[in-house]
Amino acid sequence: MKILPDYEHMEYRDVYTCLLHRYRHILGLWQPDIGPYGGLLNVVVDGLFIIGWMYLPPHDPHVDDPMRFKPLFRIHLMERKSATVECMYGHKGPHNGHIQIVKKDEFSTKCNQTDHHRMSGGRQEEFRTWLREEWGRTLEDIFHEHMQELILMKFIYTSQYDNCLTYRRIYLPPSSPDDLIKPGLFKGTYGSHGLEIVMLSFHGKKAKGTKITGDPNIPAGQQTVEIDLAHPLQLPDIENLRDFSELSRLVLEVQEQVRREEQQQQQQEEEHCQPAAKPPGGEGAEGEETAAGAEGTTQDKAPASQPFVLPMGVISRNEDYPRTCRICFYGTGLIAGHGFTSPERTPGLFVLFDDDRFGFIWLELKSFSLYSRIKVSFQNAQAPSREAFDEMLKNIQSLAT
Repeated sequence: MKILPDYEHMEYRDVYTCLLHRYRHILGLWQPDIGPYGGLLNVVVDGLFIIGWMYLPPHDPHVDDPMRFKPLFRIHLMERKSATVECMYGHKGPHNGHIQIVKKDEFSTKCNQTDHHRMSGGRQEEFRTWLREEWGRTLEDIFHEHMQELILMKFIYTSQYDNCLTYRRIYLPPSSPDDLIKPGLFKGTYGSHGLEIVMLSFHGKKAKGTKITGDPNIPAGQQTVEIDLAHPLQLPDIENLRDFSELSRLVLEVQEQVRREEQQQQQQEEEHCQPAAKPPGGEGAEGEETAAGAEGTTQDKAPASQPFVLPMGVISRNEDYPRTCRICFYGTGLIAGHGFTSPERTPGLFVLFDDDRFGFIWLELKSFSLYSRIKVSFQNAQAPSREAFDEMLKNIQSLAT
């Protein structure tokens, strides 16, 4: 007779060492390879199972709503040597699946019974069900023709995988006491593409927003926004702020200043074969110290909060944005044609509202993206080192191209 462990009296530590040895490496956060769309998978221990939960943004444009999630697979922990793997995709309950650990930071899933994913009403019923789950509405509710095309394209592309996917590990960004706000994952509005997941991380005088989910224009893995923390921007009074041309003038002035500084730095590097001596007491060059000093001075002088309103003519999916902000910075946003053609970084304005919300005004597109923090405590998601996190960012960006 087979004697099973007494699970009710086992501590988590014991369950982990006894039962998870084969699959312990897949706990944590992962990004599925679904073309430009990406995704966010969280693999956790849940009772006597390891479950892979796909996290989905709330329905567009409700960026402050909590994340949605659905199970993609689960692994029974009763068997130590050959644990049962079940596919949870579809609406007919668990069925036979398979998991292969390709290498340390990569694994793949395969459904062995894809007929369980089919519906009696055929593809039309599957599409209607997917649309209700993904967008919370019917196609008739979406009047924008381009948006209808994008939605149909995503359904056709993503449904072909049938939960047979490859996943690559991602880490949460490391934090520092000097960071503007706590780094992490955010939900953001992206026009007709709906809500997407972006990872905000800090890198010295820069902050980067990397797409965890993406779209056919800017795919998952690409750096959607970059914020220049050395160049804060003081907003005009509320009446002048309503004038888009005034805001555009201010941002383009900073863009020109950044261009001149980069050109000057390049000339200095070309003129000196040997690196210039570092100023006493500092790691950075003189220009960097000046920029840092300017940043500190501007932040000291900036009020704790200031009125904010979007300029006339700027399109926003969500009109329920905060009407006060803490500070603004010059930044650039990545735009491209369909299929990530002709990508270019264009000027914009980063607006910090509070610890959990920020925005970005895309000057060239005359549009506004609002971002809200994902408030989920993900386990087993910390990078082993800063270098490991930076390497992960490079890897997912190279895969996106």
